[in-house]
Amino acid sequence: MPDTLDPSDVEQLVRSRPGWSLSDDGRSVSAELTFSSFADAWGFMSEIAIEADKLDHHPEWSNVYNRVAITLTTHDASGLTVRDVALAKRIASALARRGYGEE
Repeated sequence: MPDTLDPSDVEQLVRSRPGWSLSDDGRSVSAELTFSSFADAWGFMSEIAIEADKLDHHPEWSNVYNRVAITLTTHDASGLTVRDVALAKRIASALARRGYGEE
């Protein structure tokens, strides 16, 4: 089981991901994303599903039409770990390629 991030690393994760917020208990980060269409939202989710499988680390998420809600946490560590940072970076890259923010 990976170690949880120290508070300064958690702060860096949130600071480096505009639009993401830290949960009240500090054990997860989340974002609500809006895309131009259902197909764009689904395409993003499909890309991230493949990346998440490569990392063997999967987000909690839901989709309604053009909106995707994502929560990252490492359940077996009861908090945020380097696995969440790695997936957050892949999410940021996918969003940047679509013109949503920067990598």
